[in-house]
Amino acid sequence: MLGVTDLPTYLAGLVLIILLPGPNSLYVLSVAARRGVRTGYTAAAGVWCGDTVLMVLSAAGVASLLQANALLFGIVKFAGAGYLTWLAIGMLRAAWSLWRTRRELTPEHAEPADAAAAERPFRRAFVISLLNPKAILFFIAFFVQFVDPGYAYPALSFVVLGALAQLASFLYLTMLIFTGTHLAAAFRRRKRLSAGATSAAGALFLGFAVKLSLSGT
Repeated sequence: MLGVTDLPTYLAGLVLIILLPGPNSLYVLSVAARRGVRTGYTAAAGVWCGDTVLMVLSAAGVASLLQANALLFGIVKFAGAGYLTWLAIGMLRAAWSLWRTRRELTPEHAEPADAAAAERPFRRAFVISLLNPKAILFFIAFFVQFVDPGYAYPALSFVVLGALAQLASFLYLTMLIFTGTHLAAAFRRRKRLSAGATSAAGALFLGFAVKLSLSGT
């Protein structure tokens, strides 16, 4: 079909890959839990746009350039690790603030509008997606296995594979967004729970940063 081979295997592998936890999905879940469905989808849109850019770059051969140039790969890799570390520190500081004020009454509404505007979920999710050179390498390494080398329009094959990947991502992130909104009420009532969850998210982002900085080409 349009130069795509072994579609059932691709779909099975795609499901497994989408379900693996990563900084993108974790951030969307966190935003949905704190801000609600609408803002959760704003963050998810940043993920989808970032992934689309990576898919296009992969198809254009940027992955091969990163693999061939160790210095360039290192610059992108450590920039991504640094950004994830910065996000993790922000989450840990927020968790500490929640813990210190855990005995104070918490209003039932979401965070103040100025705080929501300052975070800019779309931009943050977009940057998280882009600053991941391993994702570029993954897309090209995974997609190329299911493209018929004899097909006359390989770019069309990449479009089909990318569209299926985005559909799977949309379904998964939608599930996370609505899961996050169910958690939101509990987080607002119990600051200890919110502080613990935020601390765990910050620790995971630190783990992602370390893993990325130690990874090789």
